[in-house]
Amino acid sequence: MFNRPSLADIVTRTRGDTLTRLSQEELLRRSDAEVLARVLAGASHEIHGYLDWIARQVIYDTADDEILIRWASIWKVTQKPAVSASGNVLVTGEAGKTITVDSIYKRADGVEFSVTEDTILGAAPTAVPVEAVAPGAAGNTLAATPLTLMSPISGVQSVAPVDSAGLTNGSDIETMASLRARFIQRIQQPPNGGSESDYEQWALEVPGVTQAWVYPKEMGLGTVTVRFVRGDDVPIIPDPAEVEAVQAYIDERKPVTAEVYVVAPTAVPIAFQIDLTPDTAAVRAAVEAELKDLLLRESAPGATILLSHINEAISTAAGETDHILASPTANVVMTAGQMATFGGITWL
Repeated sequence: MFNRPSLADIVTRTRGDTLTRLSQEELLRRSDAEVLARVLAGASHEIHGYLDWIARQVIYDTADDEILIRWASIWKVTQKPAVSASGNVLVTGEAGKTITVDSIYKRADGVEFSVTEDTILGAAPTAVPVEAVAPGAAGNTLAATPLTLMSPISGVQSVAPVDSAGLTNGSDIETMASLRARFIQRIQQPPNGGSESDYEQWALEVPGVTQAWVYPKEMGLGTVTVRFVRGDDVPIIPDPAEVEAVQAYIDERKPVTAEVYVVAPTAVPIAFQIDLTPDTAAVRAAVEAELKDLLLRESAPGATILLSHINEAISTAAGETDHILASPTANVVMTAGQMATFGGITWL
């Protein structure tokens, strides 16, 4: 194992080595030797630093971000790019009016959306396709959220609500931690002609997907069922468009004889009831964060959330000294395809 010496250690070594090579007369002038020792030690320390850096880069789990991206690309594991949210807004106006491509709608917080194709309005509110100008999860927008047309058009309502499907599929660029985990998984579980790990890796390659589970033969012989979540979205359960995107991605890579079903887990919200001590806003927020983190770590399709782990999560919240968990009162058991999600907290 390479252990980088400190600058002080290198100075001491160099000084000692230099002085042992000087005569008694030369030692009288050892102040010069001290200067020389420090100069040489400084140069050696820089070289040791470079060697230390190289030692980190040749190991995948310690490589810096730039080197990690290059290592991963050699194994054909690429960083998932940020993706723009998209969907429709419902525009009201005079029939026959045209909303032209590249027209800009803006959300109240300043996020902008661009119209992606010319759309002629009908007599009823018309669905106009839009896409977030800036890629990322910030573009995801709930149904009925009002967007404002930045350049008003005569005869067209400037404010248009997002339709019932919302603006979805927006995701941030993949984090280095996620890329590193997928890269190491690729090395440890190489492609194997359609094994369980292959389907998991394919699903995780789709932007926004953070966890995936594979169930062979769930729909019968020759079938593979894939469930996944988008852990950075709210909610994490994918919508039909997001499911379709993963289905299409896997269909391009699966063995030709496999019948693959990509489905969303069925969300089962857990409604917590807690009597908290001390009952302050800060401690409530800490408890909520801990419970959400617990579900993010342990929730999976068909997985049981243990009551002891729920109590443990509450107890580890900053500021909590005591609590009574009124609900749930037993382990929360999920059936096949069901997945526990956060259903809010009632404070007693």
